[in-house]
Amino acid sequence: MKPESETFHDDLPPIQNSQQYKYQSSVDTYAEWDTWETINAVKDAIEEIHDVTLIEATAEAYYKFKEIKPDIVFNIAEGLNGINRESQIPAMLDMLEIPYTGSDALTLGICLDKSRTKEILTYHKIPNAKFIMVENTEDIEKIKMEFPAIVKPVSEGSSKGIFSSSFVNNSNELKDEVNRIIRNYDQPALVEEFLPGREFTIAVMGNDEETILHPIIEIKYDDFPENVIPLYSFEAKWILDTKENKFDVFECPANLDKNLEDKIRSTALTAYKILRCRDWSRIDLRLDKHAIPNIIEINPLPGIMPDPNENSSYPKAVRAAGLTYKQMIQSVLNSALKRYKLI
Repeated sequence: MKPESETFHDDLPPIQNSQQYKYQSSVDTYAEWDTWETINAVKDAIEEIHDVTLIEATAEAYYKFKEIKPDIVFNIAEGLNGINRESQIPAMLDMLEIPYTGSDALTLGICLDKSRTKEILTYHKIPNAKFIMVENTEDIEKIKMEFPAIVKPVSEGSSKGIFSSSFVNNSNELKDEVNRIIRNYDQPALVEEFLPGREFTIAVMGNDEETILHPIIEIKYDDFPENVIPLYSFEAKWILDTKENKFDVFECPANLDKNLEDKIRSTALTAYKILRCRDWSRIDLRLDKHAIPNIIEINPLPGIMPDPNENSSYPKAVRAAGLTYKQMIQSVLNSALKRYKLI
């Protein structure tokens, strides 16, 4: 399980100006961690059919796994430190030969590193935005990228590091944002061309011929405030879009013609298989200027907030398919059990 965290976004001040968050890395420090509400919802779902022991994703987890030797681990651990943090618990479990849900350490490490993901997608001719990775401030002058562009940390999830200021229109803004990422997140900055089209996310579940793609969600930007760029940024996800603030941002199922829906589904499924995802993932896409679906990100550890009043993409798509939250968790677990030939 992920380390305990508080619902940090409840205590943030209302957004007045997106620039006020520009250089505050601390505001999104715990964005990836689950609350006890989510942890207990997962626990409750599994306890309907199995005994459950909670193990926190700390350095002591290895010894607890070795002592308890569970039949299988339902992994939602984001890890603690470093660019390979999502791989830490799966690597422990592989060493101990303990089965677990979800993708293996290699896939989790690759998918968290957006540049490595994009290199693999590009090799396999799966559309994604043109990009450059900038490792130090001296390299900024060498960047040749058409504007507008998006600047983000190379290895963060939950929209960490992505603010309205991440949308840059000129070299000065680009330089400021690259410096912010390198300084505040201690990792390279990923600079991508801006994709101007509609944005979607799709929940994928299962393996091989039993893989299911749930109803597509479109992220709608019609109600965004004027000072917030149309990105599903940290501001949008955690400040504007809360259960206390009715923010109409998701349309599920998305209103799509058959041709576009097929393209989105085909692109997402191909990426899921190419990256060797297992059991479940959420895949984000955006249309380019030619209306071609481009992969934005692959999330092998999707967010799964249980409250239907919160815009948590994966559970929302699964509910649209007719499953409850508990059925979603149990289905992911059963996918892993089948994969290990335990049922």
